[in-house]
Amino acid sequence: MNNEIFLCSICNINSGTCNEDCKFCSQSVRYKADIERYKQKEMSEILKEAKTARDNGALGFCLVTADKGINDKTLEFVCSIAKILSKEVPQLRLIACNGTATLKQLLTLKASGIKAYNHNLETSEAFYSQICTTHPWRERYKTCLNVNEAGLTLITGGIFGLGESQKDRISMLKSLNSLNPSSVPINFYHHNEALELSPNPLSIDEAFSLIQLTRDTLPDAQRIMVAGGRELMFGDRQSEIFSHGANSIVIGNYLTTSGRVMSKDLDMLQSLNLKIAKTVN
Repeated sequence: MNNEIFLCSICNINSGTCNEDCKFCSQSVRYKADIERYKQKEMSEILKEAKTARDNGALGFCLVTADKGINDKTLEFVCSIAKILSKEVPQLRLIACNGTATLKQLLTLKASGIKAYNHNLETSEAFYSQICTTHPWRERYKTCLNVNEAGLTLITGGIFGLGESQKDRISMLKSLNSLNPSSVPINFYHHNEALELSPNPLSIDEAFSLIQLTRDTLPDAQRIMVAGGRELMFGDRQSEIFSHGANSIVIGNYLTTSGRVMSKDLDMLQSLNLKIAKTVN
């Protein structure tokens, strides 16, 4: 078990405006899920969330937008936020998660104070067309290559429980490993009745084994993060994720679903005698 746990918080700065057809995502306008939708979150609210994350031990703070990729307006918005947060909350390591991105766009983000970029492969290349038809898996992989070329820290992972096979899971993990990511966020599909996919079929023990498989397949990744779906997937057994290779979690709310109260996660870590990471490797 890792003795230091890296905490990250997500800030949904643009919600529910995506035109893609990813079947696992309630932010797509196609499925009309009952979620909050807005173009741009107020800077005062973003700053408030950042300070709350910092005060609860988070090192990572991720600025997420709900679109296929970065356009000029998104780039300007994220850069403006990054510049303010870098000044107001310098303790936080700023992460951007804005979909597909070119090398030039990523370099612009980097110049504004963004330190890392998160773009998930989601699943295997072979299975991807079963969950998304509006853009190809290879486009995702290319963005991750661009992140590495830009000299940003690469964060990339995927989702388990979409109906994929074990072969698909292994394939995805091998693809992730080929990108040499620093952090690998593992999500467990959180079903919404508006979505076309069936509910997550995984058992808790299967989910634990997938965390361990992720750690085993990506031995050089600094962090294996259990992210979306943690509370729903593991319930009162959440503390066991750390004995299966996880050393990072998202605290607070996710994009369109609520997480645990931050203090409960902090209490959990204390009960396990796990320290909160104070610096990024």
